[in-house]
Amino acid sequence: MIILTALESVLSIVLMVSTGYFLCRKKWLDQKVSKTFSKLVCNLAIPCLMISQFEENFNKDKLITMAKGLYIPFVSMAICYVIAVIISKVIKVKKGRIGTFRSMFFVSNSIFIGLPVNMALFGTKSIPDVLLYYIANTAFFWTIGAYEISRDGQDGTAKIFSANTLKRIMSAPLISFILAAVLVLLNIRLPKFLMDTCKYFGNLTTPLAMIFIGITIYFVNFKELKLGKDVLAIIVGRFFVCPVVMLLLCNGSTVPMLMKNVFVIQAAMPVMTNTAIVSRSYNADYKYATVNTVITTIASLLVIPTYMLILN
Repeated sequence: MIILTALESVLSIVLMVSTGYFLCRKKWLDQKVSKTFSKLVCNLAIPCLMISQFEENFNKDKLITMAKGLYIPFVSMAICYVIAVIISKVIKVKKGRIGTFRSMFFVSNSIFIGLPVNMALFGTKSIPDVLLYYIANTAFFWTIGAYEISRDGQDGTAKIFSANTLKRIMSAPLISFILAAVLVLLNIRLPKFLMDTCKYFGNLTTPLAMIFIGITIYFVNFKELKLGKDVLAIIVGRFFVCPVVMLLLCNGSTVPMLMKNVFVIQAAMPVMTNTAIVSRSYNADYKYATVNTVITTIASLLVIPTYMLILN
């Protein structure tokens, strides 16, 4: 019964991803459309979702209580980064890929895939916990992660702390999270027409994100997907090491069950999509990053039901 429940909880995700794939086969969608979907999700749908859900489901006391769990994802990612450094040396990752490998190992796709997946599994009540993880994930990626990737490139000019880093961390989802939290803490209620608009746009988050994944899978050249030891190490890191570290930390704390479940699922998400983009901007091996992003995204469709079974 538990296995069936775990499988059913991700069936809608699989169907939406499949829809994106088959619409590409019908030539209704292409890679240009996928870029548009990506921008819509990150810059419109998710920010609207934040505001509408916070206004509807939270008050000042509940928000303050929830924030006490913020240290867990920070500690978990710090531990996983150290593990990534050790493993990259043990398996002797190829020069020019070391920093990219480390970034992909310990940072997950916590918002673009993580948020829709958690909403499908646990409902809208999971959104605040998703965002707690997202804060830590974003901070680590645009500081240590981007710095590591830059070292693979030709110039190696990236700085861990800079104005440019701060600008990247302050993305639309994070800004909307801060705005929503301020509105709740100050007990400010938005007019109904604004709330309704945010809710309608917010409801686009999951279907657009899942269709985007389907489009991505359709355009993959599977001949390029070679499972070397470093790729296997990333798969193990994303789907075993990081979620297990998170599970151990959560079990050693007093966080609510929902927060624990969300954090573990977030830690088991695929490689962050921005990894390939950052790799390209620093003249690093962006094809290597792209291949690992696709492999872990496809694999996550099999891993999610497994973790739902474990958590149940």
